[in-house]
Amino acid sequence: MENVNFSDIFKSSFLENTSSFSLIDSLLGLAAAFAIGLFIYMIYKKTFSGVIYSHSFNISLIVMSMATALIIMGISTNVLLSLGMVGALSIVRFRTPIKDPMDLVYLFWTIVSGILCGAGFVLLAILGSVLIGLVLIVFINKIKIENPYLLIVKYEDNEIEKSLEHLISSSVRKHLIKSKSVAQGCDYEVTYEVRVKDTDMNFISRISEMAGVKSAVMLSYDGNFTA
Repeated sequence: MENVNFSDIFKSSFLENTSSFSLIDSLLGLAAAFAIGLFIYMIYKKTFSGVIYSHSFNISLIVMSMATALIIMGISTNVLLSLGMVGALSIVRFRTPIKDPMDLVYLFWTIVSGILCGAGFVLLAILGSVLIGLVLIVFINKIKIENPYLLIVKYEDNEIEKSLEHLISSSVRKHLIKSKSVAQGCDYEVTYEVRVKDTDMNFISRISEMAGVKSAVMLSYDGNFTA
């Protein structure tokens, strides 16, 4: 009977995998993933135009870039490990809702950058990240995108509808009736989609001062409602 020592427990497959590990290449890949993640962090902070800025979400972009690169480094030299990793990640369920489509763009950008850094395509990741960052800065900060407003007016008398329509049409650049409802007691509520002239909101005061008007509310819509 042959004697089995401690070294025999670890077969050559395990030792071969550790011997193929390059500390310098791994550190360079992780450093590149961190640098690109930090670049994505700054671009996200500079171009954010939502309602509430989430610093924790922005920090998670840096960590996600490094974690993705780490996974790719681990599975790149071992087919069995890659299959096991796919199976392990398939049971993970992310339940955090992504309300802004741009947040999904940043998540995908971060994951792609981490994959490229982990696979050794550092220059491609840097070049792509710089170009994507320039596109986001130009199209979000430099090019002015006109978001529509929702004007909700509640009034009592249907006779003032023509006067209300005339006042709105003369005060805004473009308007469109989205909905109209009548409640008990002959209370009317009409919702307009309006595009203002040079952010001029003074017409709201004139609408609220009209006889029979109970309230006038302007809402900005860019994926979330903000008063």
